[in-house]
Amino acid sequence: MNVATLMSCGSKVAPWCVAAALMLSPVNLRAEVLEIGIGTQNTTTNTVTGGVVIKELGLLEKNLPKTGKYKDFQYKLSWQNATSGPPITNGMMANNIQIGMMGDYPLMVNGATGQNTNNPTQLVAIIAYNAAGGGNGIVVHKDSPFYELADLKGKNVSVPFGSAAHGMMLTSLQRRGLPPDFWNLVSQSPEVGSTNLQEKRIDAHGDFVPFAELLPFKGYARKIYDGAETKVPTFHGVTVRKDFAEKYPEIVTAYLKSLIEANEWMRKNPKLAAEKIEEWTKINKEVVYIFLGPGGVHTLDSTIKKILLDSVAGNYAILQKLNMIKPLDIGAWVNDGYIRQTYKELGLDYDKQLAAFDTYNVTGTDPVCNAPVNDPKLVGEVWIQGGDIVPFSSPVCALLGVKKFTSEGKKFNAVYLVDHELGIKVFADAAFYAIKPDAKNPTVVPFLLKKDAEAYAAKNGGKLATYAEALNSINVGQ
Repeated sequence: MNVATLMSCGSKVAPWCVAAALMLSPVNLRAEVLEIGIGTQNTTTNTVTGGVVIKELGLLEKNLPKTGKYKDFQYKLSWQNATSGPPITNGMMANNIQIGMMGDYPLMVNGATGQNTNNPTQLVAIIAYNAAGGGNGIVVHKDSPFYELADLKGKNVSVPFGSAAHGMMLTSLQRRGLPPDFWNLVSQSPEVGSTNLQEKRIDAHGDFVPFAELLPFKGYARKIYDGAETKVPTFHGVTVRKDFAEKYPEIVTAYLKSLIEANEWMRKNPKLAAEKIEEWTKINKEVVYIFLGPGGVHTLDSTIKKILLDSVAGNYAILQKLNMIKPLDIGAWVNDGYIRQTYKELGLDYDKQLAAFDTYNVTGTDPVCNAPVNDPKLVGEVWIQGGDIVPFSSPVCALLGVKKFTSEGKKFNAVYLVDHELGIKVFADAAFYAIKPDAKNPTVVPFLLKKDAEAYAAKNGGKLATYAEALNSINVGQ
């Protein structure tokens, strides 16, 4: 305590004198208040374990360094939510945000913008990825006559410009040899595009996670194209200001430890996690689960895999050809040193995880067909309203489960199956089916896209069916 201050108060030490003395004490004079701006995208489901989950669970506060040069630090966390990547990049260039998260195309623009304005940023970790490009998609109104990308020639289509979905659409045109003016493309945010689609002011809307699943789930849209058709990996990742990371590397690793912990929290109890994320972000839990639950569309993995960097190089070439991005030195932009150090401090094997592409899968025992649930390509799940998520070993068994539970008066939050062609999780009631009714051994094969179901049915002697028709083609007891 500051003795001179106390002496000036006289023989009786008033409370305010004590407070004043404490404020002037040597310890408090050395305290440094460090404000850390973190740019999040709460409604972009694939970033939630890098943002809102860490925030709500208090993980970063727990992991921030408090010893050595940080022993007198006072941290002030500024969580700044945006609906897309560009506002986060703007915040990073203004040094209001030091750590941000966004999809692959916005990340490239983030890196290029930083390098060309003397505010370099670095890609330091991945949050979630899909190796085939699943997650981004194009939707039409549920009553639309359009069922595939080819139907959109000359049509009015919107997408958030500069987003991962915009990149997916550019890639889809290039891979088909189609010109940029194949459609009339305009920039609309998820909110504006969703409203315009619902009111039939546009023919189609392209968007990033979770909107291509969310809009059909809400009942007024139908998905006609998925990024998995491009076979080009897509991901969301973590970007940091280079100057901040070099000055405070322990804070970057503290954040990455929090990310890894958040991923584990999601995997440990995905149903509860989806429910909590719905509470925090207002994105329906059923949609959160289709992306981040077991066997979900995206894999939670913080390692920076070569296939993702290869996709960055390819995507950058597309943007460069269209004159839509400034020069980017990808080698200088990518820095896996921080995530490697994080793995080392946690006692984890980075190189082993770097080479792994497995995810956690749906497991259990099928209660209808009395079979183990062990084939990720065939599994189904029924989320009973007010109850559990029940696993099934095949599409037929899952639909038999739906009929059985319905006869018992149960209702459902969602029914999930796996698309036979694209290998991604789909909502059963939004899928198309190739069916071959048989009293003893019925065939039910689910697809996201009508054209894939038609092709499979024609090749295998079946017929195209809707969800209701697929249900009617089987009977409990088969």
